[in-house]
Amino acid sequence: MFDSLSDKLQGVFRKLGSHGTVTEKDLDEALREVRLALLEADVHYKVVKDFVAAVRENAIGADVLKSLTPMQQIIDVVNQQLVELLGGGHAKLERAKNPPTVIMLVGLKGSGKTTTAAKLGLHLRRTGERPLLVGADPERVAAGEQLQSLGKQLSMPVITADDNADPADVCKQALKDAKKTSASYLIVDTVGQLEMDDEDRNSLRKMHKLLDPTEVILVADAMTGQEAVNAAEQFNETIPLTGLILTKVDGDARGGAALSIRAVTGIPIKFFGMGEKADALEPFYPDRFASRLLGMGDLLTLIDKAKEQISDEEAESLGERLKKGELTLDDFLQQYQRIKKMGPLSNLLSLLPGLSQIKSRLNMEDMNEEYFAQVEAIIRSMTKSERQDPAIIDGSRRKRIADGSGTKPQDVNRVLKQFKEAKKIMQQIAAGHGSKISPFLR
Repeated sequence: MFDSLSDKLQGVFRKLGSHGTVTEKDLDEALREVRLALLEADVHYKVVKDFVAAVRENAIGADVLKSLTPMQQIIDVVNQQLVELLGGGHAKLERAKNPPTVIMLVGLKGSGKTTTAAKLGLHLRRTGERPLLVGADPERVAAGEQLQSLGKQLSMPVITADDNADPADVCKQALKDAKKTSASYLIVDTVGQLEMDDEDRNSLRKMHKLLDPTEVILVADAMTGQEAVNAAEQFNETIPLTGLILTKVDGDARGGAALSIRAVTGIPIKFFGMGEKADALEPFYPDRFASRLLGMGDLLTLIDKAKEQISDEEAESLGERLKKGELTLDDFLQQYQRIKKMGPLSNLLSLLPGLSQIKSRLNMEDMNEEYFAQVEAIIRSMTKSERQDPAIIDGSRRKRIADGSGTKPQDVNRVLKQFKEAKKIMQQIAAGHGSKISPFLR
């Protein structure tokens, strides 16, 4: 997620930290590089200007440069400013006083509204709600069929418009059905827009008046950068937006939309779309996002994901064995099975503190889904004693394991080396950051 921007920001601070002491000149040079990194990421130029000025003012005003740890404090200032830029706290979905709570999804064509409607429905159902999906976009070919298919996969009720049907009639029927079925949320997928002309604006206002939604959420493609910001301004001028969902954040997004949109429009980001799967929707927390950008990871989100896949007893057992250095290849394989259910590996890696260090030591760029399928085959080709104690694996055993997994002995060597390095790193984390890591292990 926003790897290019994150790498550049971390590079600036590594360079600054190599100076030992930090002068005002050093700070200004670093902030020039930060400015360039943000502009290259398509962050709005005024947002960049105000952000850099605020960081400099806070760093100088707080006598950070005179402190014993100027580098850490400068990063802290930048982190705090990023959090403020992104809106401060987490913006939750609002609830209507009387159900159903209506969420109206709006956006440009191709932004991912239909998929997002299903993702949002699944997110709400996991919190105990009873969502009803409504397809009110008869203009896009197969939009209704797509939503129906997603609803069927997720066992979620769906109401859609027939070809050339009036979306308003569909919404009226959906409101009636929601009350009959005691649905707590109504998620309405509206017509996607190309350009906002007067007819489009009037249609949106009509739909807004009919639905009287508690939430009007713009679904915007994070990869479009400033276009997403412009779209937010146009929609907000037409009907009052209450929040945003940025989609395709797991793609080649440069970060400009995420960092600009709250400052320019005042509208909070409520969720990130992190992939195509139905569960690839993350609530947006400004502090967690800022921490990821600066390479400090996001253990809280990782904890949330992990809790869905591992019981307290299993986590406690794993944590104790990890502290004792008893992690085995069986554990490695078992945890990978759980990790696969938590989402794409590249997304999970961005949640780990010190990712850049781990990348360099473990060659993370090679660890794609194909690689892990190979790892699984290699481990399953080992005997129980070999998985418990990899040290006993000699040349002949390596050849047998390679033959059994359809790989080469050097592939087996690589897995053993990376497992050993991963085990060492996890022991260091457990020993050095026990208080921070213990909630994850519990």
